[in-house]
Amino acid sequence: MKPLLLINLKTYEQGTGRNALRLAEAARKFLNSNKYDIILAVQPTDISTVSKIMPTYAQHIDSAEYGSHTGHILPEAVRAAGATGTLINHSERPLPMEEIEKNIQRAKQCGLVSVACAPDPKAVETIAKLGPDYVAVEPPELIGGTVSVSTAKPEIIEESVKLVRNANPNVKVLCGAGVNKREDVSIALKLGTVGILVASAIVKSEDPEKAIQELADGY
Repeated sequence: MKPLLLINLKTYEQGTGRNALRLAEAARKFLNSNKYDIILAVQPTDISTVSKIMPTYAQHIDSAEYGSHTGHILPEAVRAAGATGTLINHSERPLPMEEIEKNIQRAKQCGLVSVACAPDPKAVETIAKLGPDYVAVEPPELIGGTVSVSTAKPEIIEESVKLVRNANPNVKVLCGAGVNKREDVSIALKLGTVGILVASAIVKSEDPEKAIQELADGY
């Protein structure tokens, strides 16, 4: 399995609608790498268009099933739109642990890869026991900043990797928060992760292609 470069477009203007397509076009140039896989996590409204260009994850799903659930994001719907995976419990869309477990199970039912986010090693361990495909450790205080978790708090990554290996060795670990240069990626990989979850460093860059290349060079 190749390491993962997962780019979360959030709800940034630069990652919405036509701009999401522009980012997808930039990212598509890196699809044939033998060193890593690259995937975009987009808003539900952009899944159907972006997934025609790039492998695509939803930014969120709900555990609702077919029925009277107005306003919920149905896992079956994002799968039908072209998504192959989903984020769960991002720090900007936190969920109770009971709902995290339900969402992981619903993702499995619909054939979606689950990337469950966690703010610290303790939460990483708890979530890993629920069986997502990936758990992404992201200290909230570093998200959106210019100081990477790899630099500021490498011990968080190291501890998370150890806890996951003991709790559920089938779960793969990603890290994110402040990741913006190749050294951040290489450190994360050396500490035992299988890739990174990144957002603003690429989405808000004046040259997204150059920003992707910078991080790709760390693999």
